[in-house]
Amino acid sequence: MLRTMFKSKIHRATVTQADLHYVGSVTVDAELMEAADLLPGELVHIVDIDNGNRLETYVIEGERGSGVIGINGAAAHLVHPGDLVILISYAQVDDAEARALKPSVVHVDAANRIVELGTDASAPVPGSDQRRSPHARIPAQS
Repeated sequence: MLRTMFKSKIHRATVTQADLHYVGSVTVDAELMEAADLLPGELVHIVDIDNGNRLETYVIEGERGSGVIGINGAAAHLVHPGDLVILISYAQVDDAEARALKPSVVHVDAANRIVELGTDASAPVPGSDQRRSPHARIPAQS
């Protein structure tokens, strides 16, 4: 049996552009892709924190160090420049891999620069006013 598990996320990224007439996808700064273990063409889910919209699309590589998070195609109707989003990827793994999987969590600032890398999916962004859910268990560090 394969389990679909949370593999990585880029948390609270700021959308820098939206192009309705581009053919699909989300453009992501190559540095962020590397930190989140994302490959060009990989499926991601996008959650818009500002309006609650959720969608899935695939990643295309953007210029390294640019901070680009560009929403392309029809998704530009749902997600707009300036919106805060979470880009999430999943992996299908067997049971043993699922139990050992450590996700990649990439926290970014307002310019989409990396401020922290971790493995705790419920950790708040460092220096923000966010709080961990009171019901979330803090994972053991290894």
